[in-house]
Amino acid sequence: MDFPYTTGERFADIEILRYRLDGFERLSLQQKKYIYCLAKATLYGRDITFDQFGRFNLKIRRTLEAVAALPQQPDDRQERAALSEYLRRVWFSNGIYHHYGSEKFQPAFSPEYLRRMMHLVPASQLPLDQGQTVDQLADLLFPTIFDPTVAPKKVNKADGEDLIKTSAVNFYQNVSQQEAEAYYNRKKAAAASDPEPESFGLNSTLVGGEEHVWSANGLYAQPIRHIVHWLGEAAKLAENDQQRQAIRLLIDYYETGSLRVFNDYCKAWVACLDGQVDFVNGFIEVYNDPLGLKGSWEGIVEYVDQEATHRTEVISQNAQWFEDHSPIDPRFRKPVVRGVSARVVRAAMLGGDEYPSTAIGINLPNADWIRSQYGSKSVTISNLTDAYDRAARGNGFREEFVPDPATRQWIDQFGDQTDNLHTDLHECLGHGSGQLLPGTDPDALKAYGNTIEEARADLFALYYMADPKLLELGLLHHPDAYKACYYTYLMNGALTQLTRIKPGHQIEEAHMRNRALIARWLLAHADGAAELVTTGKTSLRINDYAALRTLVGQLLAEVQRIKSEGDYDAARLLVEQYAIHVDPQLHQEVLRRYEALHLAPYKGFLNPRLVAQRDKEGNILDIVADYSETYDEQMLRYGREYATLV
Repeated sequence: MDFPYTTGERFADIEILRYRLDGFERLSLQQKKYIYCLAKATLYGRDITFDQFGRFNLKIRRTLEAVAALPQQPDDRQERAALSEYLRRVWFSNGIYHHYGSEKFQPAFSPEYLRRMMHLVPASQLPLDQGQTVDQLADLLFPTIFDPTVAPKKVNKADGEDLIKTSAVNFYQNVSQQEAEAYYNRKKAAAASDPEPESFGLNSTLVGGEEHVWSANGLYAQPIRHIVHWLGEAAKLAENDQQRQAIRLLIDYYETGSLRVFNDYCKAWVACLDGQVDFVNGFIEVYNDPLGLKGSWEGIVEYVDQEATHRTEVISQNAQWFEDHSPIDPRFRKPVVRGVSARVVRAAMLGGDEYPSTAIGINLPNADWIRSQYGSKSVTISNLTDAYDRAARGNGFREEFVPDPATRQWIDQFGDQTDNLHTDLHECLGHGSGQLLPGTDPDALKAYGNTIEEARADLFALYYMADPKLLELGLLHHPDAYKACYYTYLMNGALTQLTRIKPGHQIEEAHMRNRALIARWLLAHADGAAELVTTGKTSLRINDYAALRTLVGQLLAEVQRIKSEGDYDAARLLVEQYAIHVDPQLHQEVLRRYEALHLAPYKGFLNPRLVAQRDKEGNILDIVADYSETYDEQMLRYGREYATLV
């Protein structure tokens, strides 16, 4: 492992990694410059994400950065170290809430210390409003920072509570959950006959009964104008006319805020299948909205991993076969699967809600009608999965939680291969499979929708992981290879993902809820096919993999029915019963065992720094990747170079 995938930087429950831009040097200069401009557009959205994730996040970040820049004081070593760790967590999570657990960070430094340090900072470096004093700024921010009862959760999805009033995300102001749902239900009802419905609420803050749209002429105008500038520069360097047209539509969407234009952009983007470079930039995923409507800003720039893409091409070419043989009610299958495009790519830049913690696979657009009529694009991000795999080798985790040597050997042999294939099937086919029944509201499952959708895609991948079709297609080379995936998936969902949860907390994040739902449902219905056993330590034992696959098919059929029919009550029952609650005894055991390994349960990435090498006249001769920045250096630089809202 010559490349330094591990940086050696750890804090709280997080380890920082690097990813490598393999093959970047072989791209043409035009492609590199294209990526460079798209990367700039990606980094300029950072402040938007911070602001979306909490009303005071930006002011808190800038205040802490200003204090951290002060010279070390003689008597503040302990509190200074606590403030530094808190700031690193704020950077990592784009705010003061845990990126997975959603709970607010509790600082280990005192309010008195922070106030004293703020008075030492030059006023020009603090986010003071006109006429505001340092003490007034402290009085404004300190309840949110220090009082655990003030805005305690970023996203609350607890059943029976007002999810808007109890969530700290900055998508709604002066409005209740009931009022917000009624507002968007009226919009949907008015557009019920629209064959190309808009994604209502995706790019706006709802204030009372009025939407404030995020655009170059509305909210977030400053960062969006920077994004638009760099998208315009990128359009000049695009690989083909299709890419240029898609970028122009994205710029038009940013300038107007029109969701109708966003639909046009999505259709054009899905059709961009030629070329080596692609990107995502905008208000996309709705996981951070308790109502599942509003898109967090995110960006990623990518280029094709040619060798690995063969795997996803084979999958996408056989998409109709997988759809036709899915174990779901035929009413819920797509008669014709359109436009399934799948690639393996390498990330070149991450931003917003994709940075520093990021997805390893993406399937877009999210609108069901676009998927049905125009298709979707799926990617698996090979240089991120490679970095995770290399950083995990020899860390003792597998020996601790997989007691059976034969099973460990099976996982060692097939685990990486089946994990990658599971991601491919999840993204390439799982999210794009099935269909809603006519008249079903895509948002009918409300707060449970994200968990059900992720479970649907995971179950699709698990079901086909064990299918002989994968051997026939040459994607697997041993009929029992799938067992490695089944074992590690169930072990994670039932046991080891508990390492990511604090004692006394429940499961909050949609992907974690999805994995718990599947693993616990399967164990509850396994009838001996799989079980948790305790011989001093709790571990998973699978006795009948074939029976387990049958159960996967049964659960997939039910989850697809829930999705297709918009059965909110069934979704609620399934998630509340299997996906949320944590056994405290089992939790304590898993935490003790994991702590002994001295591992960080969460990992995230530093971006490479793309450096333009120029001649004396300023012309770009090359773009090279620099991996030398530390975590603190990169975060502070981003705060200087890409700050637009404070």
